[in-house]
Amino acid sequence: MSELQDKHLCNRSEEHQFTSDVHKKSSMRHFVSKKHLQSHREEQALACDVCKKIFKCASALKLHVCSYRGEKQFKCEVCDKTFMKFGNLNAHLQTHAGQQKFTCGVYKSSFNMSHTLKLHLRTRTGERAYKCDVCEKHFIKSSHLKSHLRTHTGERPYKCDVCEKFFRWSGDLNSHLRIHTGERPFKCDVCEKHFSQSSHLKLHLRTHTGERPYKCDVCEKDFSLSGNLKLHLRIHTGERPFTYDVCKKSFGQSKTLKRHLRTHTGERLFTCDVCKKSFKRSYNLNLHLRTHTGKSPFTCEVCKKSFKQSSYLKVHLRTHTGEQQFTCDIYKKFFEWSENLKLHLCRRTQHLP
Repeated sequence: MSELQDKHLCNRSEEHQFTSDVHKKSSMRHFVSKKHLQSHREEQALACDVCKKIFKCASALKLHVCSYRGEKQFKCEVCDKTFMKFGNLNAHLQTHAGQQKFTCGVYKSSFNMSHTLKLHLRTRTGERAYKCDVCEKHFIKSSHLKSHLRTHTGERPYKCDVCEKFFRWSGDLNSHLRIHTGERPFKCDVCEKHFSQSSHLKLHLRTHTGERPYKCDVCEKDFSLSGNLKLHLRIHTGERPFTYDVCKKSFGQSKTLKRHLRTHTGERLFTCDVCKKSFKRSYNLNLHLRTHTGKSPFTCEVCKKSFKQSSYLKVHLRTHTGEQQFTCDIYKKFFEWSENLKLHLCRRTQHLP
């Protein structure tokens, strides 16, 4: 009897153990299922409103949103430089501490971070590990490839909160925002003029230095802007890419076509505030304004006589230099003024057979 009782108790114990294990597994499945559902809720809660990207934690989403706005919340207490990521601030602090952990074995340059060393090696070797599947262009950085892909997809993830305009790159958004704020952080040390973009300051500095880095291979004329060289080259090539559909006349520049359109429309955009006279070109309005102000900005250095237009000064200078610019091809005679040449030709052609 005792043996049967022991066997029965043993069976009950095993049964209880089995039931307990089943209960535990069931509870565990319920817990995992609950946690899984919670992860979906969190995914929905941690989605970026702009690009719908999902994040695992709130801090990652916050960092992502800051990248859209261009906010840099981590500040170096030594030099006041700001960073978007704490890791970047940490790496930057090592420059103040003088710590250079990673060294290039070829060029002996030292770096704070391993990935900076890798980038350094790629720039030296010319390696471009990241390839665009659309146009097969290669890039040194994955971030450069990511930015490039937007030229194919048309994606513009950066939005201006003021006018709701979208941009492909955060830098373009930051530059655009200065239109609304009026901020001009880039200052010329020579004339103290301020600019909203560093590139605009760089171009402006050439007006002081006289630098003209863009040279025409045909006539060797120099230009301060690449765009001006491009326009100039059309003089040599005869290219006129801007055509008016009505009269089929072609132009080398879009602004010249716009100006030509006014001859058809009769539009006069530029109005004198004094006498309300209107002009097709701003240049003509500026010349006209001098009749009201009496301003003669072009002065002869020889006799100090002043003129309203540079062309008048140029003609006047011939009285001092004796230069005779206009030549008769028939009689090889020279004239100071175009009118005198025309008069000469009229007289001579009357005597020609």
